[in-house]
Amino acid sequence: MARRKKGRPVHGWLIVDKPAGMTSSAVVNKVKWAFEARKAGHAGTLDPAATGLLAVALGEATKTVPHITDARKTYRFNIRWGAETATDDAEGETLRTSAERPSREAILAALPDFTGDILQVPPQVSAVKVDGERAYALAREGVEMDLAPRPLQVERLGLVDTPDADTVTLEMVCGKGGYVRSIARDLGRALGCLGHVATLRRLATGPFDVADAVGLEEIRRLERTEAIDALLLPVAAGLEGLPEVAVTPEAAARLALGNPAPVLTSGGAEYGDLAWAARDGLPVALGAYMGGTLHPSRVFVYADTP
Repeated sequence: MARRKKGRPVHGWLIVDKPAGMTSSAVVNKVKWAFEARKAGHAGTLDPAATGLLAVALGEATKTVPHITDARKTYRFNIRWGAETATDDAEGETLRTSAERPSREAILAALPDFTGDILQVPPQVSAVKVDGERAYALAREGVEMDLAPRPLQVERLGLVDTPDADTVTLEMVCGKGGYVRSIARDLGRALGCLGHVATLRRLATGPFDVADAVGLEEIRRLERTEAIDALLLPVAAGLEGLPEVAVTPEAAARLALGNPAPVLTSGGAEYGDLAWAARDGLPVALGAYMGGTLHPSRVFVYADTP
């Protein structure tokens, strides 16, 4: 007899406003426990000290995580001038200091160099792999690494405020793989004053906005009750921005089994684009649109199977 899976077959997205002091994994574990869910994951790690939007996927929504992870993200952060740290944030040991402070005009003049297609060196304390090990693990052992620059697309980097001579507030919209701490470090060097991230908050990830996020207090209030399911967004919320192809019920049944099937309309998809099909409002398959046919790479299964 097959062993029954633990937990409920809960499917959808929960957009959490992560508090400072918690790891992203701890938030996911809390959500999974609160929903009694079988499966959970998240789209994009936030550092423990950071706050803001953490998109948590439950059940079949985890199959759409790569799409959200690759999506554009918006951050608002404070840079503290005058010190460079080992971690490029306020948590690390101070390595160098400077008495120089940039003017508002100098900051504005420097920002265009950090916009568009740029290269950035990840922080020493990052998840980049070095000879099969995470950089943060090597950094904790005192190993100094010469990390290779990585490409990043920065759509926008704007000045929000200069609260005082020691602090600037910036907002950045960027693609996958952006390190806000690297922006702070490199901008401080470019301005000759040094700098590190003092506070960081993620405002948006792909289609999700922190204005619609749920706090941990609300999750705790509703944990393990029927009412908590009302907090969930549908699985399809993680596919926003991808074309939805129209299919017949027969084609949807084929796709649900992992087989290619013809589509009625492309939904705007071009040959080779990633697209998805639905049945009764629920995604059944995600895959490549190949000129009138959808070739599934992911199949969604919602049934409560043992």
